[in-house]
Amino acid sequence: MNKHTFFEVVQLNKSFGGLKAVNQLHFDVKEKEIFSIIGPNGAGKSTVFNCINGLYQPEEGQIKFKGEELIGKRPDQIAQAGIARTFQNLELFAHMTTLDNILLGRHKSMKASILATVGLSFKRSKAAKEELEHRRKVEEIIDFLELEAARDQFVSNLPYGKQKLVELGRALALEPDLLLLDEPAAGLTQEEREDMIFWIKDIRDLLGITVILIEHNMQMVQNISDRILAINFGTQITIGTPEEVLNHPEVIKAYLGEDLPSTL
Repeated sequence: MNKHTFFEVVQLNKSFGGLKAVNQLHFDVKEKEIFSIIGPNGAGKSTVFNCINGLYQPEEGQIKFKGEELIGKRPDQIAQAGIARTFQNLELFAHMTTLDNILLGRHKSMKASILATVGLSFKRSKAAKEELEHRRKVEEIIDFLELEAARDQFVSNLPYGKQKLVELGRALALEPDLLLLDEPAAGLTQEEREDMIFWIKDIRDLLGITVILIEHNMQMVQNISDRILAINFGTQITIGTPEEVLNHPEVIKAYLGEDLPSTL
């Protein structure tokens, strides 16, 4: 195995009862790459993400991040290692503000308890100085994602597209080296989807963060990806450039012959 590989999944297997959700999956991701995983519903895409960030423990295989084995680590330890994730279903605190939701993403580097600092008045203490630094980082993210107008609004009052950006902001607050995006365009309008493409490219180009995304919208995948991994029944169909993958006959067959670039 190449010790310089940024991220690598090696012969990964994960079963649920008698069902193999991931079967001998093997791929690598280069640093500062935008890498997409596609496949029909039930293909095993989210299971792969759940194995990467420690929600599931696979039966066999390796998951290497900058040479470090991730299998066996808890989700918080994997976050500490530099991997952040957004979820297909929003995991936000609806009755907290945009700022405080993003501030929760700073828990990786908070020495004082987040529950003791969020929303409380400052005191002359080490914790107060620490919170000021965390808030400065959060303000940078709010500025980066152009969320200033939503800064002090409760997340429950924001439109869905803005809520997706808040969740993205919270993941960025971890200052990750690798960002896992689980269907970032799901539920977005065409205009919001175009904006999300813009943000993801900026996250890679301006912040230097490597991105792995699961996405059903093939126009977005085609537009944004350096490389694509197509899977079905937890097994690799093919891996390569967007043109190579989206024109692969087995990929087309897996999607029941639909017009990949425009309808999925």
